[in-house]
Amino acid sequence: MKNNEERSVLFIKPDGFRRGLVGEITSRYERTGLKLVGLKMVRASDELIEKHYLADPDWLKKSGTKTIESYRHKGRTPPSEDPIQVAQIVLGSLKRYLTQSPLVVMVWQGINAVGVVKKITGSTEPLTSDVGTVRGDLTIDSYEVADVESRAVENLLHASGSPEEAEKEISVWFSQEELIE
Repeated sequence: MKNNEERSVLFIKPDGFRRGLVGEITSRYERTGLKLVGLKMVRASDELIEKHYLADPDWLKKSGTKTIESYRHKGRTPPSEDPIQVAQIVLGSLKRYLTQSPLVVMVWQGINAVGVVKKITGSTEPLTSDVGTVRGDLTIDSYEVADVESRAVENLLHASGSPEEAEKEISVWFSQEELIE
């Protein structure tokens, strides 16, 4: 794949959809010069959310380990010492969150698309996202509040973490016929 053909998946999560931020969020990515090559609104099932996250066979272990480390860093006791068990809890929260209302799923293409999309999106925790990013400007949720309320952090968006992850995610959400060349 040529550098200008790199693709990234971005989806607007239920909190962004409910708050009517679809146009504002989408316009931030359009202004970068990336091309929108796939767009749809989807009512995701538990199975589709699971397929999305488990497209990476190491997701359970990585997610669980990261979550346990985050608990320890904050001086808190994780719900379990088993990364897989912790990741299953995280996945359950994500399923409840991402199936609440439609998702707006997009594929953006262009030079360094994954990096550009991640830069505009901001860090996963809105509270620590830089001003000027979508998450930094439009939401203030935090891991701590989400943990206390036993829910996923409401951070408006999902963005692919790498070009390889993006390709796997694209195949979960789109058929080749649904993408514009």
